[in-house]
Amino acid sequence: MTISVAFGCPFEGRVDEGRVVELAERVAEGRPDTIVLADTIGVAVPSQVRRLVTRATELASPVGAHFHNTRNTGYANALAALEAGASTLDASVGGLGGCPFAPRATGNIATEDLVYLLEGEGVETGIDLDALVEVPAWLESVLGRTLEGQLYRAGVFPHGD
Repeated sequence: MTISVAFGCPFEGRVDEGRVVELAERVAEGRPDTIVLADTIGVAVPSQVRRLVTRATELASPVGAHFHNTRNTGYANALAALEAGASTLDASVGGLGGCPFAPRATGNIATEDLVYLLEGEGVETGIDLDALVEVPAWLESVLGRTLEGQLYRAGVFPHGD
C-alpha cells in the first residue's frame, strides 16, 4: 500500500507527519505486504525521511519508500530511508516517470544509479549492475530522448574495499 504525497502535496503544501502516521496505522491494520511512503513530488529531505520512516517502522508492516529526484534529494532520501529501517526502495530504469497530476514533478530516482549507490555503501542488492546499465541506454534509443539517470552515461566505476 502506497501513501502518496507523504512528504508534501502539490495542492496543499506541507503534509503533517502525524497525519501520515495515522494513515499508516490504519493501513497496517489490514496487514499489507509493505507500507510505502511516497515523495510523489520530490520535496522531502533526509531528516524528514528519517523521522517518518522511523515512526512507520514501529507499525507491524514492513516499510518501503518511493522518491522522485525533482529537487536532487532523491538518492540522499533513499539512503536515509534505508538507514531508518525501510526494507524496500522504489526506483525506475533511467529515472523514467514523473507524476501526471503534480505540476513540475520530474522522474523517479534511477534504478541503476540507486543500485550503484547501495552497492557502494555495502548493501547486497543481488542485481547485475553491468547488465542493468545496458537497459536505460537501450531504452533511450527506443524513446529517442535522454533519460535522467547518470550511471548509464558515466559508466560503472568499481567500488574499493
